Amino acid sequence: MKLPPLKIGDLIADVPIIQGGMGVGISRSSLASAVANCGGVGTISGVQIGFDEPDFETNTFNANIRALNKHIKRAKESSKRGIIAVNFMVAMNDYDKYVKNAVEAGVDLIVSGAGLPTALPKIVEGSSVKIAPVVSSPKAAAVICKMWDKHHGRIPDLIVVEGPEAGGHLGFKKEEVGNGEQEKLENILVGVLEAIKPFEEKHKVKIPVVCGGGVFYGKDIAKYIKLGASGVQMATRFIATEECDADIKYKNMYVNCEEGDIKIVKSPVGMPGRAISNRFVDENKGNVTIDKCYNCLKPCNPKSTPYCISKALINAVKGNIDEALLFTGAKSYKIDKIVKVKDLINELVSDAEKEF
Repeated sequence: MKLPPLKIGDLIADVPIIQGGMGVGISRSSLASAVANCGGVGTISGVQIGFDEPDFETNTFNANIRALNKHIKRAKESSKRGIIAVNFMVAMNDYDKYVKNAVEAGVDLIVSGAGLPTALPKIVEGSSVKIAPVVSSPKAAAVICKMWDKHHGRIPDLIVVEGPEAGGHLGFKKEEVGNGEQEKLENILVGVLEAIKPFEEKHKVKIPVVCGGGVFYGKDIAKYIKLGASGVQMATRFIATEECDADIKYKNMYVNCEEGDIKIVKSPVGMPGRAISNRFVDENKGNVTIDKCYNCLKPCNPKSTPYCISKALINAVKGNIDEALLFTGAKSYKIDKIVKVKDLINELVSDAEKEF
């Protein structure tokens, strides 16, 4: 059976796969447009997107805004009929300004997590841009639907459910991840689908739900769609593609990664994250001197943070692997080669359709 398209209001992705946003700079216009051209949803990460602008060190905000405009425009021009999203963390400083700029630049969809995006409907008000919160529990899905309904008279155009096997910052406590007993993504998905029913009934519309975190094979896509998902979000698998915006040394870390190399780490903002073990992770004992604060995340205090997450992630995308934080999903050890985005998506779709 052919995979169903992902419908987000009047946006239709022929392939029900959202490429997850990966910062800093891992998913910019090259990767996002390649995914969109294949029928999926390509996502640009809005976190420190201007890291390679000439004035990033001296005028970080303006550099980021300039780069955001550039990469949205480039992605849209490179994928004329494709869907381009931008992922913003609620914890970002100047969050509302970045979102407004993305809307003005013509992005199709804003995906937002790392906190509840309670103000997002107000920020995009008057535009046709679709908005999607990222949640990690049925409770969070119900809370955001209730708040948006009460204060803005609307509900999400899409909900992204991330389970504990996702990469990057995780919406779970440290003891809830990496111990083999964490909540399963399928259970969270089913709970979210149940939690949002009253809001769907009130507004007489179906809220599409996609889920991510450990989604690796085509059979995984089929599994979650059978459970009621409208699609999936995948990030780590798109790192090992020719079109991924990162340095080849970064990509090869995922190709060569083994299961035992994947660790749960604590980020400077206090959240657990999943990363590949390297010299930076193994040797960092919180004694790093912060000589430059990029003012990127609200909870971060440069006086007490164990390291600068912006610098660690910028090192990653540039290929300075030994001094980098390499965020990853739980199954990156299964990656064994770098492929074209088109070939990866064709493989995923073909394998998924065999399961129906």
